Amino acid sequence: MSSLAIVILNWNGNALLERFLPSVIKHSPGARIYLADNASTDDSVSYVKEHFPEISIIQNPVNGGFASGYNMALQQVEEDIYCLLNSDVEVCPGWLEPILQHMESHPDTGIAQPKIKDLIRPEYFEYAGAAGGFLDLFGYPFCRGRIFQSLEQDKGQYNDTREIFWATGACMFIRKKIFHDLGGFDPDYFAHQEEVDLCWRAQNHGYKVMYVGASEVYHLGGSTLSNMNPKKTFLNFRNSLFSITKNLPRKKAFPIILSRLLLDGIAALRFIFQAKFRHATAILRAHFSFYRHFPKMLKKREKINFTTKYYATTSIVWSYYVNGIEDFNILVKD
Repeated sequence: MSSLAIVILNWNGNALLERFLPSVIKHSPGARIYLADNASTDDSVSYVKEHFPEISIIQNPVNGGFASGYNMALQQVEEDIYCLLNSDVEVCPGWLEPILQHMESHPDTGIAQPKIKDLIRPEYFEYAGAAGGFLDLFGYPFCRGRIFQSLEQDKGQYNDTREIFWATGACMFIRKKIFHDLGGFDPDYFAHQEEVDLCWRAQNHGYKVMYVGASEVYHLGGSTLSNMNPKKTFLNFRNSLFSITKNLPRKKAFPIILSRLLLDGIAALRFIFQAKFRHATAILRAHFSFYRHFPKMLKKREKINFTTKYYATTSIVWSYYVNGIEDFNILVKD
């Protein structure tokens, strides 16, 4: 079996480490566990050293967010497979075996994720990842089990193993070689949707991204940024435009970017009508930031055969807000 490193990125998360590390240690036999600390100013590092001496600690010199934080830390991790795990995830007995067995027997699987459920409401899927991520034609992300803010109950409908488009950064398994061959996460994303970009690039290079429903974890969520935080709105809208620019052929990318100008404008108007003015402003700022970074994103495009069938449905916005579809299995017919 390949060796496994569980790498937990931390920034001032002492309370989360105290709560969630015991389950990771208890239910992860054979794995080496790392704390990748993003220049915390609380007692996180000293707490882990004192109470969990079996955990290896990597101290980043600065807080580079999710993307640069992992990029820096993983330079020091030698195991064959990385599990990038949020500090607010509670794992279950036997959570590792199904994914490791799948990756061992399927060398074309480069990235995988388990079933992600809500720690507070365990009968429901969790926002960040649910049962695997997808995109619509315009680059908007959604999940099996979660469309926008609507979460499905877990009734066993996603207990399968299947190919997905993106795996959540809350609990992502990725082969070491692939992570470094791809250059890791794009640091210009800082946080949010960098995992979508990484999975997209992996598929452009011929690797599969898989969901393994026999593995299950519980995510608290919202520990860094709330699902409805204006900063997250800014990062999600901007970073999805980054991914389209970098990962699609020009003849497909440019029309979609132009369409997004209209669609994102409609989203901003919707926030205004809801009196969520900071979110509307965040979308405007996201576009200005995207324009500033546009030449840089163009230079990051690789000269490869792009995966052009990247979307599972035409418009998740239309399906959800106009047609009222909140169930993935109704939206997407396999």
